[in-house]
Amino acid sequence: MPENFDQLHNKLPDLKLDSKQTQGFLSFYKTLPNDYYTAHGENATFVAKTYYHTTTALRQLSSGPDSLSSVSVSKNMFETIARDLLLERTDHTLELYEGSTSNWKLVKSGTPGNIGSFEDVLFANSEMQDSPAVVALSLYFRENGCTVGLGFVDLTRRVLGMTEFLDDSHFTNLESALVALGCKECILPIECDKSVQNRVLHDALTKCGVMLTERKKTEFKTRDLVQDLGRLVKGSLEPVRDLVGGFEFAPGALGALLSYTELLADESNYGNYTLSRYNLDNYMRLDSAAMTALNVLESKTDANKNFSLFGLMNRTCTVGMGKRLLHMWLKQPLVDVIEINSRLDVVQAFVEDTLLRQDLQQHLKRISDIERLVHNLQKQRAGLHHIVKLYQSSIRIPYIKSALENYDGQFSSMMRKRYLEPLELWTDDDHLNKFIGLVEVSVDLDQLENREYMISSSYDPRLSKLKEQQELIESQIHDLHRQTADGLDLPIDKALKLDKGTQFGHVFRITKKEEPKIRKKLSTQFIVLETRKDGVKFTNTKLKRLGDQYQRIVEEYKSCQKELVNKVVQTAATFSEVFDSLSELIAELDVLLSFANLASSSPTPYTRPYITSSDEGDIILEGSRHPCVEAQDLVNFMPNDCKLIRGESWFQIITGPNMGGKSTFIRQVGVNILMAQVGCFVPCDKASISVRDCIFARVGAGDCQLRGVSTFMQEMLETASILKGATDKSLIIIDELGRGTSTYDGFGLAWAICEHIVKLIKAPTLFATHFHELTALALKNLRGDQQKQIVGVVNYHVSANIDASTRKLTMLYKVEPGACDQSFGIHVAEFANFPESVIALAREKAVELEDFSPSAIYLTDTIKERVAFEPSEIIQGAARAGQLFEAFLALPMGSMDRRKFFEQVRKLTHKLEKDAENCHWLQRFF
Repeated sequence: MPENFDQLHNKLPDLKLDSKQTQGFLSFYKTLPNDYYTAHGENATFVAKTYYHTTTALRQLSSGPDSLSSVSVSKNMFETIARDLLLERTDHTLELYEGSTSNWKLVKSGTPGNIGSFEDVLFANSEMQDSPAVVALSLYFRENGCTVGLGFVDLTRRVLGMTEFLDDSHFTNLESALVALGCKECILPIECDKSVQNRVLHDALTKCGVMLTERKKTEFKTRDLVQDLGRLVKGSLEPVRDLVGGFEFAPGALGALLSYTELLADESNYGNYTLSRYNLDNYMRLDSAAMTALNVLESKTDANKNFSLFGLMNRTCTVGMGKRLLHMWLKQPLVDVIEINSRLDVVQAFVEDTLLRQDLQQHLKRISDIERLVHNLQKQRAGLHHIVKLYQSSIRIPYIKSALENYDGQFSSMMRKRYLEPLELWTDDDHLNKFIGLVEVSVDLDQLENREYMISSSYDPRLSKLKEQQELIESQIHDLHRQTADGLDLPIDKALKLDKGTQFGHVFRITKKEEPKIRKKLSTQFIVLETRKDGVKFTNTKLKRLGDQYQRIVEEYKSCQKELVNKVVQTAATFSEVFDSLSELIAELDVLLSFANLASSSPTPYTRPYITSSDEGDIILEGSRHPCVEAQDLVNFMPNDCKLIRGESWFQIITGPNMGGKSTFIRQVGVNILMAQVGCFVPCDKASISVRDCIFARVGAGDCQLRGVSTFMQEMLETASILKGATDKSLIIIDELGRGTSTYDGFGLAWAICEHIVKLIKAPTLFATHFHELTALALKNLRGDQQKQIVGVVNYHVSANIDASTRKLTMLYKVEPGACDQSFGIHVAEFANFPESVIALAREKAVELEDFSPSAIYLTDTIKERVAFEPSEIIQGAARAGQLFEAFLALPMGSMDRRKFFEQVRKLTHKLEKDAENCHWLQRFF
């Protein structure tokens, strides 16, 4: 709680109502008067606890059973609450009511996905870094998954879209779409049947931080949709009809969105939206687990901006535009080799030409957030200052063109086609130059130095005439000032001053020191208005008459100004298409320039990756580094090579001690690939990357107990998503799988999952583990049986050194070929300053229970009697366990009756139990 809370709160008035008014108010339940705001009931308690951190802020309206909690909220605190609820959280809506006594009306309503009516509050003093979308879903469930019809609207960018796709029982594709679109809210039809599918769907929404809003099923309609879209979308109706006709379920979802967002109720939306088909296959798919594991976007818990990829790469110059585009690109990495290389060409041009980079940077710094300014224009919320900002940005465009024209490097023809030709088109005399001419004629640019935004008096004859009259009266007032100074025998301006204020208008003022000299004349010839410490203010009939005339002309001038400002704003709004195209182009230049700055300014420069299609080439990163880790203070990063080669090292098992760098290594591979497919240089000495359609990550063992999901269940759900959604074109990153259950169960699952990935999915995989037994997977041609051969699996380990004399552990953070030959857990415990007695006992038990020898791996049933398992027996048993695992995955959990499901599971385990009679390794599970 702030120290001065009580003092602050006492300044806020309480809501005072008589008994009759209170009853009327209680029936309405919520209120927010004009000069301050109030929240009531549960909302009041929430505000008091969450934002004031005390319940002493609460007041009670009425008494007895009808009493209602109330809290007063200042304007600044209201803005804080609004930003938190709509931009940070995803579990509240916000409604603003105005009125008095029993008459209240809803004036604003907002949700995390629909923030339009609160934009003036949310972004009054801060820029918009993200562009939230609201999504609606229409689902058709099948036996082993469902067809998803998805409609979305981005209210900030004025984009409508549809897509339709098949999905599995874990909604893997849907989760990727929600992440890519930056979805903050999802509209679903109200379902009475809370089936397994719905619970899984709700869980997917929660993982993505998406707010669920349920609407009547009747709102998911397609009737009149084409006509409604025809009013909103630019261009002719025919493409709209064709696009809607190409989908079965998505149009219903889009129809529900139009109803929910009430776009048709606001005529300023007409003709300002674009409609597109969203194709999941155009972008790399990233689920919420991958976004978290790779630290792609900023988190509230980040100690500094370099903790996230967005924070590190966000070096854009333009306000807002570049940041929002970077945000979107990081959620939608490309899979098209040509387009990736096109972005990389631009970055390379900027990296190689320092002068071009610095020149563009200087000009882009002076570009305002054109996208937001145009949005305000179209929403009829713009004033003359918005027009001036657009003008000031417009006059910088020729300098950007000039800088690009001066570039004569190897990519000059590409730069001309990609940027210069569109710039020349949009800046000719029919487009941007016409807007510049309009502003220079209509706006008084000389007044900008005084931060006054005014229409030029020469723009309109009425304004010109009023300006002349105003100047004439001002001249007469100054003449009167001189005459009065002479008559009173006082030095003009030094002793007798002429003031102009809101209370009295034009007045004379003298200091109290001078007042006795002219007291007699003051009382006979003038009217004294006010006597204060700073002097005496007085007037006479002549000055009063001139002042009143002056004020009337000023009011008339303001009225005329307002009328003309509205006309200028309306005219400027007709240039929206020009500015929309320019903002896209400038934002792209800005982000690619940001990539070049990052690549050039890093202590160890980044390199351009060589990109190949997903069905050819390998993934080879030489001297790779984690960009966010190496950017931290006092970090001397150890580079490592990663060579994922088809048929040789496509599946890598990485062992080694905790804190040795396993997690950082496997994450940095994912981050490097993501950066490359966004179009950025990568922190490597040399990089060759076969494009991936998806990055799946199962990293860490974070609990989800607030959602009733255990650590183990969470890692199983994430792994199931990988096994269902991954293809041979994906990248899989798994860290410490199976640690949430017993050692035997965990190892059995880990082995089965590894075999499933290697044999069936065949995706490049980095599998970091503490199960040293898994390294036996890399052994080839056991017993000469070709069917048991597992191709492409290799062992790597992160190295560490133990001093023989002192037993001190030193992490070397180097990834080297081969399996780790010992466990370092006890040495890590020494790092953590465990008591010596605990360390000694741990060493004693470790000697009894472990023996990591190259020829055999020992597991034990008792301390005294050891049972040795040959690698071939482990592989044979694990393969059978893997078959059980795959059979279990194939069961249609969502649609199968609960009793039948458990009956099938019992049959599978009984069959495995019979197989275990001839396999000692399998017997440990029963």
